[in-house]
Amino acid sequence: MSYAQAKQLSRARDYEQDVPSAPHPIGLQAVTLADAAKRCRWISVDLGARDFALCLAGPPAESGRLTACFDSDYPGSMSAARLLGGGIGEHLMRHARQSTAPCWWTDDADAPEVFSALTWTSRIEPLAQSGRGIAFPVYTDRGQVGLFIFGGPELSPNPQTLHDLHGRCFALFDAVSRIISPQSRDLPSMSRREIECLKLTSRGYTSEEIAKLLKLSVHTANQYLTQTTQKLNAVNRMHAVAKALRLGLID
Repeated sequence: MSYAQAKQLSRARDYEQDVPSAPHPIGLQAVTLADAAKRCRWISVDLGARDFALCLAGPPAESGRLTACFDSDYPGSMSAARLLGGGIGEHLMRHARQSTAPCWWTDDADAPEVFSALTWTSRIEPLAQSGRGIAFPVYTDRGQVGLFIFGGPELSPNPQTLHDLHGRCFALFDAVSRIISPQSRDLPSMSRREIECLKLTSRGYTSEEIAKLLKLSVHTANQYLTQTTQKLNAVNRMHAVAKALRLGLID
């Protein structure tokens, strides 16, 4: 599928069927990374994928570098490495520079039958075991390049819906690219507990209340909050909450 075709699909697509509360197509509304991860999860469901990630491509001089923006563990610590093992990252980067078509890979002997009907896609060969995966190259008018990557043992793309899914990825990337600044591309890696403590702080809970709700000691709750404040380069907890909200780490 050409870039122009994908853009046309993305503009035509109404995301109300994915997110019932969304009044407008995603390409026309502001989103947070939390919104984007939620919408990407819907796409992964349509593909039968267990894991997903949006990776940003570096400059041409860094031809092998992909940086994860978010993945299926968002807002926790990213584990996009599950999808980028076996040298797949280098293959994907090269493919994104050369083609707009989706590409897939597998080390499952039965999987080629699943992908055989995807006549307009490409197969790439991982250097080691990488399971089943498919990637959709995406681009913006502003020159950003990215890849939506989906994988899992039950991955089974439907050739009848693949054009539409690629269009949805284009629309989602266009929206995400508008909110990613150089500062927010390298989001801090935060644990599930750190996110939980920060989210409860945003809702007005004290350290003592957070400790009771999460069955932690007050010292441990305070330690998590101190760590989140440091990771976000914030001056205090409320400043950390404000930054986390702006980055989409919490909602």
